[in-house]
Amino acid sequence: MEGGVTYWQALILSSILGWVVASSLFGLTRRVRAMTQPWVTRRVLADTPSILRLQQRLHHWSLDNMFSVLSCVVSVPFYTGFLPILFWSGHGKLARQMTLLMAFCDYVGNSIKDLVSAPRPSSPPVRRVTATKDEKENAMEYGLPSSHCLNTVCLSGYLLHYVLIYYPQREGIAVAAMFGLVFLLVMLIGVGRVYLGMHSLIDVMAGVGFGLVILSFWLMVHGYVDEFIISGQNVTSFWASLSFLLFFAYPNPEFATPSFEYHTAFNGVAFGIVSGIQQTYTLFHHDNVPRVFSHQLPVAVFLGRILIGIPTILIVKFCSKAIAKWLLHILCNTLGIPIVSSCYVPTTLKGSDTKDKPENKQSVYLQKLMVIFPQKAYDVDTGIRFLQYAGLAWSVVDLVPLLFSYLDL
Repeated sequence: MEGGVTYWQALILSSILGWVVASSLFGLTRRVRAMTQPWVTRRVLADTPSILRLQQRLHHWSLDNMFSVLSCVVSVPFYTGFLPILFWSGHGKLARQMTLLMAFCDYVGNSIKDLVSAPRPSSPPVRRVTATKDEKENAMEYGLPSSHCLNTVCLSGYLLHYVLIYYPQREGIAVAAMFGLVFLLVMLIGVGRVYLGMHSLIDVMAGVGFGLVILSFWLMVHGYVDEFIISGQNVTSFWASLSFLLFFAYPNPEFATPSFEYHTAFNGVAFGIVSGIQQTYTLFHHDNVPRVFSHQLPVAVFLGRILIGIPTILIVKFCSKAIAKWLLHILCNTLGIPIVSSCYVPTTLKGSDTKDKPENKQSVYLQKLMVIFPQKAYDVDTGIRFLQYAGLAWSVVDLVPLLFSYLDL
């Protein structure tokens, strides 16, 4: 359902815009960093001897492997692969809530990282184990808070909440066991991040603390968010505006890190999921869809969905990237917007590139409109990455379920 912008939508968007303006005018990011970074840095340095003692006492190849595997299991790439399968299993509400919660955690956690810009434990002397490419990229980010701890608290906590609410017929021992498993997982992730030399104790504590705050907030609003997505007004346009403003609200780090790229990807995923669900909820994602292990969706059919779905979304991701590279380059060229690109666009479009090209009246008019924006080069990679992952997420909840219906899966 589409309609005018409601009061709360206008309030949220105007609040974010106000933060962007205030942060730019008064240097709020720099001020907050000046207050927090020195203290956190001192704590990281103070924790270094404890990390060294922990590594010396527990160092063993089996622990290296165990904690590295655990880190992969709760990493962003793992959830990126797991969440589409959760959608196709029939647990649509759980899947969309965990996807949006993951995007929220990723944005908040990475924003705090780049806002504070506090270092990780220095290596050497700390032994840092980076067994995968993902871990090597994580090591390039700032330390506080630990994203692995934050995400584990939020997602395992929400999964526990979902099970207890929608499957309440459980004995007290079973409930206690589930709480114990969640606590054990969080503890192992926290110890593992310190053992692997990726974080100090203050990073882990901050990750758990922020995770509990975010989880508590999400449990208060998740019902309203879900109701808005499936039956609200102005859903797609509001979420597009929200995604756009969040790019500008993100704090600039002291030095460039991959954190903003991760946020951009999940920001695109959230937009793709929301826009797709809003259009196809009554067809593919309502509460009465078949669920895996039922007679309507046996395991063999579910495996068929995975075999069809995974290649399809990978193809859509590739095509979305190609279309975004072509479309954004033409759009910026038409508007006379100078762009920079570190990996997606091979040549940089300068403001003078369009001077010698013939221009029609419409192009000239659009370029005059763009004078209101700051005359600087914009990173086109952000837009390409956003559209690429938005296309991937849209295919998960729209295109692929449509294929399932045609193939009777």
